[in-house]
Amino acid sequence: MSEVFKIGITSKNNQQIKEVNSINVLANKGILGDRHFQEFNDPFNQLSLIESENIDYYNIKYGLSIPYKDFRRNIITKGIKLNDLVGKKFKIGEVKVEGIDLCRPCRHLCEVLHQDNIIKEFLRRGGLRCKILSSSSIEVGNKIEI
Repeated sequence: MSEVFKIGITSKNNQQIKEVNSINVLANKGILGDRHFQEFNDPFNQLSLIESENIDYYNIKYGLSIPYKDFRRNIITKGIKLNDLVGKKFKIGEVKVEGIDLCRPCRHLCEVLHQDNIIKEFLRRGGLRCKILSSSSIEVGNKIEI
């Protein structure tokens, strides 16, 4: 079963991600209180997801225990292949979203996590950028339906 496993936001760039139980999202704008929220927001900045399974794989492979939130995505999922959702509309709880593009890992993430191999390891495992199509709330445990 596909679901929201964890949620994280931060109000300012380059600050630690705070784990929360729910978020409020506004269509075409983003997450209320998040660093990327804007009145006329680029779909690439509205909502980001990453698979918990990809983080688990990385931590096991390298003998690490980096927390999920430290990968700097808004929603950590469980039980879904996000790469398959590029160009598709789906629901997270009651929120309608559209998969826009894969998230590519960046040098900043390498520096924050002190891991030089992040870019290589997360090139096609870095998550999904989504456009928010409807306003509502998203909570930990919400189902993800295609």
